[in-house]
Amino acid sequence: MSEKTTARGALVTGGAQGIGRAIAERFLQDGMAVLIADADPEACEEAISTLSRIGHAAAAVCDVSKEEDVTQAVSSAVDAFGRLDVLVCNAGIGFSGVPVTELTLDEWQRVINVNLTGCFLCAKHGAPHLHNTRGCIITIASTRAMQSEPHTESYSASKGGITALTHALAVSLGPEIRVNCISPGWIETRAWQKRKKQTEPELTAADHAQHPAGRVGDPRDVAALAAFLASGEAEFITGQNFIVDGGMTRKMIYVE
Repeated sequence: MSEKTTARGALVTGGAQGIGRAIAERFLQDGMAVLIADADPEACEEAISTLSRIGHAAAAVCDVSKEEDVTQAVSSAVDAFGRLDVLVCNAGIGFSGVPVTELTLDEWQRVINVNLTGCFLCAKHGAPHLHNTRGCIITIASTRAMQSEPHTESYSASKGGITALTHALAVSLGPEIRVNCISPGWIETRAWQKRKKQTEPELTAADHAQHPAGRVGDPRDVAALAAFLASGEAEFITGQNFIVDGGMTRKMIYVE
């Protein structure tokens, strides 16, 4: 058991890479203690070696689709920090891109189990501790909850489910626990992967220009909003879905 802390404690699933890693770093910079839960042991080890230099950080290997893994991760966070104030349900997997007529039930179910059921399990087991601290839950969905490309049925369904689960949880768990969702658009995460997976982003001027904000997103853009939603300044905000996409879902695109 680690030494307890008086700092607010956070659990970030999928926290070893990508958006989750950026959120974990931002929380640590803001003075929180953070446990990252991730299914990739190698990524966990790499991430914690860096995060521990920023603040009080811990890690747990966790597949959020498995209830026993989730209960252990929540217990590890509470054991490490003595409290749980913020739960970020970020862990997720992508889609195979095959037509729906070729999508197997196992492939469909795996995406739903990790992306959507994982959020449910984390909320279920995190809620009693968050109730004690009047904490908050932040779920991570996607703009694909509102719009789609072809052959993304499992992913889009899972992310749409997250946005609905968010407002259901906000009503059920309030007022003690606030629950909000962030739906990122195009966020460039290649530089935020474990070392063997890191690649240099090759973004073109056209990639940036198609965003009304003028650029592709960065994981820190999502982390900044997560930090606000986790703060006392957001105490009147719950049940909402916040889109972080540089304005792309507001842009009408026609084929010329």
